[in-house]
Amino acid sequence: MEEIEHKYVEVNGLKLHIAEIGSGFSPVVVFLHGFPEIWYSWRYQMIAAAKAGYRAIAPDFRGYGLSDQPPQPEKTTFLDLVDDLLALLDALNISKAFLIGKDFGSAILSLFVLLHGERVSGIITMGVPFVPPQPPKYTEGLPEGFYISRWREPGRAEADFGRLDAKTVVRNVYILFSRSEIPIADENQEIMDIVQPSTPLPPWFSEEDLAAYGALFEKSGFQTALQVPYRSLLEQANVTDLRVHVPALFIAGEKDYFLKFPGVQDYISGGLKSLVPNLEMVNLPEGTHFVQEQLPEEVNRLVLDFLSRNSQS
Repeated sequence: MEEIEHKYVEVNGLKLHIAEIGSGFSPVVVFLHGFPEIWYSWRYQMIAAAKAGYRAIAPDFRGYGLSDQPPQPEKTTFLDLVDDLLALLDALNISKAFLIGKDFGSAILSLFVLLHGERVSGIITMGVPFVPPQPPKYTEGLPEGFYISRWREPGRAEADFGRLDAKTVVRNVYILFSRSEIPIADENQEIMDIVQPSTPLPPWFSEEDLAAYGALFEKSGFQTALQVPYRSLLEQANVTDLRVHVPALFIAGEKDYFLKFPGVQDYISGGLKSLVPNLEMVNLPEGTHFVQEQLPEEVNRLVLDFLSRNSQS
């Protein structure tokens, strides 16, 4: 990772950490992480994009990784992160960029392309497709122990996570989110207790990777991360046109637990295409929620093919 450079950019009164690689005059690709992720989750794609002639930039969202904590983490919203992204592009004098989002990074991307479509060359989403800015109904039909329901409860995740160090929390979440089943705890069980200490990491996620994540979450903690995405889910944005007018690609792992959320398969096979008419969808049969880390060669090939076909010569 030594080729990747790191710097801080001041946006909206906060210093955001960004990782960057590639020529300053190349087409720009901005990578938006999910949870429990940081810029590092895009390490394979950033290097591949730079080698293919693109400028790759991956920020840590406010409150994540090496970026500053907001003054009131508990009041942070999705729109704050959208505003940070716009300010970041302005600070770096980037008029237009491709956006690639994973997990809740796809939700930030979705809101950004609806509000600032003139700044977007194309979008790629992984793990979670383009989603319109309206409250999801995931909790309907799922038991009380559904992890999002638990993490939205003030203080509960803090107490659960607080029993462990940050590295172990990240380890447990990576193991849970790599499975094909939705994480649901029993009535008298906390989410962290679903994973046994002896459970191995996914084979594509090394102890070195875990140490990198652990060190950064040790610094940032989980306060902002629990707020966005989990406790801001009911927030709505004032958007009149919910259609995306740029080229789009959705890369889905067929073993991704998210596909089992109530209503998700129906949305992907139905309403998604009407909102994103220029959408391509690719399913990776062995893919889990972390396709970009699990299957980097396949994902890099799909990403570079999309960028090449949709870049202006």
